[in-house]
Amino acid sequence: MAREFIVEADGGSRGNPGPAGYGAVVVDAATGETLTEAAEYLGVVTNNVAEYRGLLAGLRAAHDLDPAATVHVRMDSKLVIEQMSGRWKIKHPDLKPLATEASRVFPPGQVTYEWIPRAENKHADRLANEAMDAGKRGEQWSASGSAAEFDARATAPRKGRGELRDKPPPAGTVTTAETPRVDFRAARNVATAPVPRPTVGWASSPDMGAPATFVLLRHGETPLTPQKRFSGSGGTDPELSPVGLEQAQRAAVALARRGTIETILASPLTRTRQTAAAVAERLGLGVTIEEGIKETDFGAWEGLTFGEVRERYPDDLTAWLADPSAHPTGGGESFAETATRIAATRDKLIAAYAGRTVLLVTHVTPIKTFVQLALGAPLQSLFRMELSAASLSAVAYYADGNASVRLFNDTSHLRP
Repeated sequence: MAREFIVEADGGSRGNPGPAGYGAVVVDAATGETLTEAAEYLGVVTNNVAEYRGLLAGLRAAHDLDPAATVHVRMDSKLVIEQMSGRWKIKHPDLKPLATEASRVFPPGQVTYEWIPRAENKHADRLANEAMDAGKRGEQWSASGSAAEFDARATAPRKGRGELRDKPPPAGTVTTAETPRVDFRAARNVATAPVPRPTVGWASSPDMGAPATFVLLRHGETPLTPQKRFSGSGGTDPELSPVGLEQAQRAAVALARRGTIETILASPLTRTRQTAAAVAERLGLGVTIEEGIKETDFGAWEGLTFGEVRERYPDDLTAWLADPSAHPTGGGESFAETATRIAATRDKLIAAYAGRTVLLVTHVTPIKTFVQLALGAPLQSLFRMELSAASLSAVAYYADGNASVRLFNDTSHLRP
């Protein structure tokens, strides 16, 4: 009888692209015993490349143990699972050769794939982080020093062929009265129809798979905010006011309570970086700067109130209110140009963070534009949205291309 292996793999990049590493573990499906671990620091690559390298390492390790074995791959990367299962096309040139190489390790039909939540992929995730930490120190990862080995022993089943012992759900998990155990011998026959899993934090629709969810946090107040002055990317780049700093802290507490944020991206402007820093400290995460989510450049209107712009530049303001392609005085950015930039950034981030929840710390116009694009509304709808300082909104993006607005302008966390 052919042996059965479970391969769990993960990869990460601190910067995307940035310092990256992967981790992989091969488990005996019959006993739950960890048979081998693999991890490597990769230098500077993207998150998706690191995930594919983790898959490849896990498959090779399983092949070295028994080339005749059947293998069930479990990963929290929706992109890798869907592409390797043949349901999504592989468009990125860096991923195509890795996917081809992975598909050739075992003969066709000998490997099946299943997406799992990140909370169920802790062993491989730990290995990937250990590899990145070792690389940062200028060292090579060593299996003998792996803390993940102890985690695996603690959660491995003690009896029952093909079963894994249930683990306590993470904080915030909604569970049913009884959670079934998974028989991985049967799982390979239903990999294309995974069992619905509990939803965590920012809820997802189980029949559609885990979406890429963007939680959109507007920065806290600056001295210009209560005066309702134009404050874009071409102005003085103000810092948060004391009120804004307090708002950032309250938002951080709310996000920590709700959970599931895996990555934090921030606009390069000072007010968003300060807001993101407060959240990052609370969540224990880093912050990656994303140029694509900076505020619109309002040209000569920067620092002025709406009334002052109407008094000084009446014709330009009238044209701007009537036509999304019109520019603010002095060569600022039109709403149409902002929408093009946000759409391109959205597509890039969906590909990079498929199945994950990402916090985008950004500004009024980008957040309104994410919502406008998700709803398929005209650009003029931006004038009909109210967005408060330090408010939370959320949009989920599914594999079929559809988007769902989950939340808009929530300020409940700012109340005493």
